[in-house]
Amino acid sequence: QVRLVESGGGLVQAGGSLRLSCAASGRTVSSSAMGWFRQAPGKEREFVAQIMWSSIYYANSVKGRFTISRDNAQNTVSLQMNSLNPEDTAVYYCAAHPRATNYYGPYDYWGQGTQVTVSS
Repeated sequence: QVRLVESGGGLVQAGGSLRLSCAASGRTVSSSAMGWFRQAPGKEREFVAQIMWSSIYYANSVKGRFTISRDNAQNTVSLQMNSLNPEDTAVYYCAAHPRATNYYGPYDYWGQGTQVTVSS
């Protein structure tokens, strides 16, 4: 049973930073394609970032501001988010796939999400 648990969300002012973490159990992050997605109210879920073995991909909207990383010893994947703006407000989800996958998916496993709210 693979379980993903996100943490680190919260309320931050525009221009601020947050660091999200995704703790995985049941599968190692080093052997999985790991992704971050987000869904804002009234909008479809969208891709944010992926780390898959040595490859990293970012959505254009977050490139240069967000950094995805992996800690194999802790079996976690993190998303460092800097220069946040109100358009980044969304529920952020961690996702995992046991094989290579396109950055947009599919992903077999999903976390429950963590809320990020950026005030102007």
